[in-house]
Amino acid sequence: MLQIPQQIAQELELNLSQVENVLQLLQEGATIPFIARYRKERTGSLDEVQLREIADSSVYLSELEARKKTILESIESQGKLTEDLKGKIENCQQKMELEDLYLPYKPKRRTRATIAKEKGLEPLAQLLQDLNTSQGSVSSLEELAQPYLNSEKGVETVEEALKGASDIIAEQIAETATLRTQVREQMIKTGAFVSQIKKDYPEGTTKYEMYRNYSAPVSKMAAHNLLALFRGEEEKVLKLDLDGDRDKILENLESQILRTRNRALRPWFQEAIEDSFNRLMKPSLTSDIRAECKLAADIESIQTFETNLRELLLSPPAGMKPTLAIDPGFRTGCKVAVLDETAKFLEYQAIFPHQGERQKQEAAKVMIRLIEKYNIELIAIGNGTASRETDQFVTDVLKTLERKPIKVMVNESGASIYSASDLAREEFPDLDVTVRGAISIGRRLQDPLAELVKLDPKSIGVGQYQHDVNQKLLKKQLDETVESCVNYVGVDLNTASIQLLSFVSGITPTIAKNVVKFRDENGAFKNRRQLLKVPKLGPKAFEQAAGFLRIREGDNPLDNTAVHPESYGIVQQMVKDLKLPLAQISEIADRVGKIDLQKYRTEAIGLPTLKDIINELQKPGRDPRAKFEYATFREGINEITDLKEGMILEGVVSNVVNFGAFVDIGVHQDGLIHISQMADHFVSDPKDIVKVGQVVKVRVLEVNEQLKRIGLSLRV
Repeated sequence: MLQIPQQIAQELELNLSQVENVLQLLQEGATIPFIARYRKERTGSLDEVQLREIADSSVYLSELEARKKTILESIESQGKLTEDLKGKIENCQQKMELEDLYLPYKPKRRTRATIAKEKGLEPLAQLLQDLNTSQGSVSSLEELAQPYLNSEKGVETVEEALKGASDIIAEQIAETATLRTQVREQMIKTGAFVSQIKKDYPEGTTKYEMYRNYSAPVSKMAAHNLLALFRGEEEKVLKLDLDGDRDKILENLESQILRTRNRALRPWFQEAIEDSFNRLMKPSLTSDIRAECKLAADIESIQTFETNLRELLLSPPAGMKPTLAIDPGFRTGCKVAVLDETAKFLEYQAIFPHQGERQKQEAAKVMIRLIEKYNIELIAIGNGTASRETDQFVTDVLKTLERKPIKVMVNESGASIYSASDLAREEFPDLDVTVRGAISIGRRLQDPLAELVKLDPKSIGVGQYQHDVNQKLLKKQLDETVESCVNYVGVDLNTASIQLLSFVSGITPTIAKNVVKFRDENGAFKNRRQLLKVPKLGPKAFEQAAGFLRIREGDNPLDNTAVHPESYGIVQQMVKDLKLPLAQISEIADRVGKIDLQKYRTEAIGLPTLKDIINELQKPGRDPRAKFEYATFREGINEITDLKEGMILEGVVSNVVNFGAFVDIGVHQDGLIHISQMADHFVSDPKDIVKVGQVVKVRVLEVNEQLKRIGLSLRV
């Protein structure tokens, strides 16, 4: 039997030493981002995806081994553990296969078979089994059953005796692991999910209309369709069944089980087999297959959510510049918040540009005053209610100015949830909810990552059936995505919030609070070594976190790079050899690039890390995110009623799902680009064509005002 590291190496096609080193690092408390960036020599430069696969496989196999131990102990305590069974269990690689092996020995409630055994009918069942396998002659089943009649135990007739024996054999068949595996595979291969809308819902009265008389093969069922079916079933709108090729399955079972040709025994066994499948196998295997398909659909949907979230978190920042943020509104007015270049809140005003000409003129004066007073460079407008009207108002105001700030429509999904949260109340206890929302909108424009980490990812609006999938798995994957993005970009130690710091490798929420408290009490950090003075941030946490924390204009220019402090000595030697002050090393990128790296190799630091160091020295403090760009919505197109088929518009991809992508074109209702309208060639995955936050040009295909549906095409 292979050990866990060997199994993982074999399954993932990796070297055993790579897997062993990764598992050891994880055991020592290293995080995935830290291992991926700073331990390349030990892992063979495995990326985060591969590292997480190793970690997840290790957890799965450890749980599998623990379950094997429990099962072996259970079967042994029953005195039924044979060497053959023990070998099968020990060599089992899948949890479902393991549970199939355990099924006959698993403690269960009283069944028809256990009741039959209590009546003393097990010997009769065994006799019939022996006659089947030996192909012995049987003149009369009634004669065989006669000796097992027992009125005291409730077996009054031969029919009752034979029925009890049949129940025992049916259960034995249903609990035979090899047969279960074969039937499960057949049901998956030949089965179909079939749905119907219940009679209570006439045609056209439910959102599940496409599933009224629906059938799709199990093996080809799309994740979004399956999750929709399960949701419709949960809401009691749909009746959902799993149909398979019953005749073929029974034929296969008979070929595996039936040996006798006896005219009396053969039809009796056929009935037992049919009963086993209909009553025992099909219901339990249907549940297994549903669960298996649901998990696969969950994983696919979570992966889509994960990809969208990554793109959103890594959206290009407009930059830390003085920003005027507007949360639009009609009746309650527009909440305007001013943020400085560090995202600090400075001032708030309410304006009412949509309540008459006089109010509009007053609002314009306020806007101009704030823009000039704070040298505003960015204007962020939330894309909710009154957004297009507010956008037009701001456009008119900017026409009167010589120096025009950049105006951007910002996706405000989840901003209202954040603004009403304990976190927002703690940060701005004296501000109204809507003002907090405006601040969040502005900060999203300045640096999306820093602001979006404050939200539960599920409230950001880039998922697909996120409330229907496995919530534990969803949280794990999304938390890992946020962690990955935060550490990929790096964090400014002197401006980062507690929430942002909490996702940095090695930093717990408690340590994050201590970092901010230390910063508030002692002023800005001047160097990374000061982190060791933070309560509860010991050498191990420092090792994991330091390389991901940036200090601009500190004591050491390397503190503003991804070079880890453990490598500072090598950089200092490079600088000495180049006869340069450390502060000037980035000014001669061409000379740095020509350094002979072999000269600086050590036992711990090899070429992969040295190459990373050179890349950092050539572009210290660089932001790895793409260049900022924004969409310009077409003037005069503010509502769905303004749309006409054939229009060419600019928009922003707001969500990517398995069947297409949704695009914000500035009319309060996102349009859908179906996967079939994404290119002139076949597209299997919309994520290959577009990503969340991407600015695209689209053509309007259809407009349904009643259903608020907009069909779009990328084929302009």
